[in-house]
Amino acid sequence: MALDHAMPVLIVDDYKTMLRIIRNLLKQIGFEDVDEAADGSEALGKMRDRRYGLVISDWNMEPMTGIELLREVRADEKLNRTPFIMVTAESKTENVIAAKKAGVNNYIVKPFNADTLKAKINAVFGE
Repeated sequence: MALDHAMPVLIVDDYKTMLRIIRNLLKQIGFEDVDEAADGSEALGKMRDRRYGLVISDWNMEPMTGIELLREVRADEKLNRTPFIMVTAESKTENVIAAKKAGVNNYIVKPFNADTLKAKINAVFGE
């Protein structure tokens, strides 16, 4: 899977400031086509309407969390190959293990910068 900076990216977070920060970081590393969702259920609806090349989702959201979104995505035949990066403020081992078991492609602990985000995205796409 090659990295294409023109691919649409979906960022999911219930905190508007974090959406803005991630959008700006993505822009810094060359991604322009970025959509936003405020929680997992909104993200799932958007993913069923449009094919995204990458999803970057926060873990802690209401009503549908990032891990619940990830499980839904992996259970859906049309969406299950979508690259998925989980973002969280906690680096607890059990969270990382749960995300891996659910099929996450990579994991980022807040706070992070453009270089970290770029490295995580590159790792997902084997760059």
